[in-house]
Amino acid sequence: MTTHLALLRGINVSGHKMINMVALKKALEAIGFTNVVTYIQSGNVFVDTEEESPGKVGFLIKQEIFKEFGHDVPVIVIGKEDLQACLDRNKFLNEEGVDLKKLYVSFISSMLPDNMITQLNLNFIKPDEIQLDGKRIYLKYDISPAKTRLDNKWIEKSMNVVSTTRNWNTVNKLLEMFEGK
Repeated sequence: MTTHLALLRGINVSGHKMINMVALKKALEAIGFTNVVTYIQSGNVFVDTEEESPGKVGFLIKQEIFKEFGHDVPVIVIGKEDLQACLDRNKFLNEEGVDLKKLYVSFISSMLPDNMITQLNLNFIKPDEIQLDGKRIYLKYDISPAKTRLDNKWIEKSMNVVSTTRNWNTVNKLLEMFEGK
């Protein structure tokens, strides 16, 4: 059995793409996932399955959400090692006095090329900062994610990927939940 974490993008935000977590849990169990656990209403779902491919798991979840709830929801599936890498590789954590409330992680659908950072117009997002790391982007906001141009729209358009973002507290809580499984 493999435990996967499905990160759903854009559900239950400002009354859009509303999905009840209890109903989602039942729908995913009905198609064969076991030990389905959700965390908060923003679309974090742990599932156990014999299927090892994150891509296949994401496809099945996306398909079931569309069938049951009528929403086309991007789904990024990650493993425990992806969350652990956030702690191990986020260079913003090495900065003295860093405000953890201003740190976020965007999980993206495909690997970024090593030269991607040189291709981006980072002046557009200043004074916010980013750090690219394979299929993760570490974000450090100067003020807050509500007052920035550095959002999922910019990431997806600039990098031609699907992205979903979680705050630092959520990343840590999800890792803690993975460790408890």
